[in-house]
Amino acid sequence: MVDRRTLTPQRSLTLANVYRTLQPTPLTTAEELAAFYIEDINAVRGGDKMQRLNLRLQRAYNDRIPFKACVMGHRGVGKSTEVSRLLAQISPQFQAIRFSATTVLDPGSFKPLDVLLVMMMEVAKATAKPINEGGAGRRPSRARLQEIWDWFATEKETRQLAEQAAVSIEAGAGAKEDSLWGKVLGLFATLKGEIKFASAQTTEIVTYRLTRLDLLIEVANRLLDECNAALRQETGKQWLFVGEDFDRAGIPSTQIENLFINYANIFQELRSHLIFTLPISLYYSAKATRLPFSGDCSFVIPDTPMFDARHIPNQVGQSAVIKALAARMDLQLFESNTLPRLIVASGGNLRDLFSLINYAADGAFIRGAEKVDDADADAAIVNLRSDYERRLGQSPYDPEEIDYENKAKLLVRIYNGEKEAQMTNPALYSLLNSRAVQEFNGQRWFGVHPLVVDILVAQEYLQTGAAGGTF
Repeated sequence: MVDRRTLTPQRSLTLANVYRTLQPTPLTTAEELAAFYIEDINAVRGGDKMQRLNLRLQRAYNDRIPFKACVMGHRGVGKSTEVSRLLAQISPQFQAIRFSATTVLDPGSFKPLDVLLVMMMEVAKATAKPINEGGAGRRPSRARLQEIWDWFATEKETRQLAEQAAVSIEAGAGAKEDSLWGKVLGLFATLKGEIKFASAQTTEIVTYRLTRLDLLIEVANRLLDECNAALRQETGKQWLFVGEDFDRAGIPSTQIENLFINYANIFQELRSHLIFTLPISLYYSAKATRLPFSGDCSFVIPDTPMFDARHIPNQVGQSAVIKALAARMDLQLFESNTLPRLIVASGGNLRDLFSLINYAADGAFIRGAEKVDDADADAAIVNLRSDYERRLGQSPYDPEEIDYENKAKLLVRIYNGEKEAQMTNPALYSLLNSRAVQEFNGQRWFGVHPLVVDILVAQEYLQTGAAGGTF
């Protein structure tokens, strides 16, 4: 959930304003959802997965049993927007605490323990907020605060920094000087900075804390029980953690695997409702069975198909994307027959579509035109295709090194519809991570992104004129 700029909830009528409504940010407000959300896209990609997630959450609310799920899909497929819709629907029962891996953590080097500490800090502070601000109007009890403070008892430097920080925030927090609440707030402030710049954490501290992880989980669970009871008593709601952006570029696959597989016990043992958004590649990795979310609690949001499995244009999919675009801008800003090529080149991914159209619209605007023409579209497609070509090379975020020839051969097999090519292996993991391979309709059939079809044709892995690309 990076870049929380507010979208203008009205269509762009000129090229100069296109960038205002084609921002690659999730829809989060009721106004944005009402203006821009299009139901047609869910229909073409296998149904509304949030309905099932909603049902599971309602059951967990009634039974008071912690519910844990993940939402997966390619970057730009709309996971955070779908979560926003879900949270609006379940707001009478749940109060969400949303946090992003890219804003509260150090994306390249966060530690598993950091995520647990973030959740503890956020729920303690959120519970203390007034009821009209989404809290319970109560601070955690002295017993819970003392347990948090004591867990860091042997870390003298951390406690000293926390006490110094407490002095500067006590007045604003309404805490008395030297109060335990003030000290814990100071501790939270200290940890927040430390977690955001995790690469500076000493190996000794990280190792020491991990040896005491089981104890911290116990402390966290008592805190969660108390905070949940307070919120339920005051508002009838229960806390729901939503951890997002764990699929962002820049977060190594090894980081994600370490958190959700090697340290899966953190999430398995927590007595709290939680939802995380994860990369689709993890779902198809050999380690997927070790995720802390059972099979029926993993919700995959597929891509929007531009072609069917035989590479025939999928008119329903293309029409759904055009409808989503029409909600944001005047389609008369394109010369005739220019828009369909951009739609296909996006592979149905709205983030890619916005990138393409912003590039094309800027090109038209710079040359003083009033509409995007074929030359503008060509330039945008070439630019994005080059980006996809770069991603096909060795990525520092792939868990294993795979040479390009093996990737290209697998892409051809997937293009030809070979079922065996869909079996999990490091090459498929890498291709899903780079968005070169897409998944459609919730029926687990894979396709090759149209821009990658272009690349395979140019490299003569596919014959000239092969269907399913943008040429």
